[in-house]
Amino acid sequence: MGSNGEESSGKGKVVCVTGASGFIASWLVKLLLLRGYSVRATVRDPDDPSKTEHLLKLEGAKERLNLIKANLLEEGSFDSAVEGCHGVFHTASPVLLGVNDPQTELIEPAVKGTLNVLKSCTKSPSVKRVVLTSSMAAVLCNEKPLTPDVMVDETWFSDPDICKEYGEWAGYLLSKTLAEEAAWKFAKENNIDLVTINPPYVIGPLLQPTLNISTTTISILFNGAHTFPNQSSPWVNVKDVANAHIQAFEIPSANGRYCLAESVKHYSEVIKILHELYPTLQLPHKCADDKSFNPTFQISKEKAKTLGIEFIPFQVSMIEVVESLKEKKFIDF
Repeated sequence: MGSNGEESSGKGKVVCVTGASGFIASWLVKLLLLRGYSVRATVRDPDDPSKTEHLLKLEGAKERLNLIKANLLEEGSFDSAVEGCHGVFHTASPVLLGVNDPQTELIEPAVKGTLNVLKSCTKSPSVKRVVLTSSMAAVLCNEKPLTPDVMVDETWFSDPDICKEYGEWAGYLLSKTLAEEAAWKFAKENNIDLVTINPPYVIGPLLQPTLNISTTTISILFNGAHTFPNQSSPWVNVKDVANAHIQAFEIPSANGRYCLAESVKHYSEVIKILHELYPTLQLPHKCADDKSFNPTFQISKEKAKTLGIEFIPFQVSMIEVVESLKEKKFIDF
């Protein structure tokens, strides 16, 4: 974590992390505790050990972690969690695929939840800054072509109408796009200092005992998938994402949005790298369709670098996620 000064940078400060049991949020809680912060972590059900046990085991949790029950759809539900906090990290948002009712299961909790958390922040004068976990989903879905010479940056915004064309992903893409849009509008109207972090597929070691969408995409490749998707995706390590959230809170000049991607890889390349790392494994070697491969593109790192992020290389992240999935018995080889 760098010098000792950095490790105690949170001493005496109280912050709130919503949706604390998630993949990114668990790492955020871990790193905040290591830096000396007192953390109020909101979860839907504090009595569910699968959501809380891994958090309670973290270093510093006994002294400085407080679990609080809160529900995204309940207005005022975050008031007590946020009251007296210096900063709020809003990570809670459903990530589900193949839902029957995207409006109720994804869009409402994302948009309403974000506004509920921000409303609670307006009631607490102690809150200096809010860091929102958004997504590259709120950046990439528009009519601009994604080709190798294209550089995506923070000025890109997804278009809700284009999001709707993405089949089973449509609900999720819309939920992230509309939630970020609503957040900026509300922050402006209510004078909230807001920063958003926009990560893509997040991989790396899991602290939580359950699979999430990003890590599922990797575990599937080991669990009998016959083909890989014809898809180029940006990737980043969960530790870089958690760290970026903290830097976005601690660096006074941090502002606006931060795209956070180490690299963009087509699945064929992901498979190739996995083959090099684990030569004896049976991995899918056939693409799901016989169209030409979806092109890769570039995502600017310039702004992320101003947060002091030096990205963990993709290969390292891949080894970390695979070893973690193995250790947690999600894959077996």
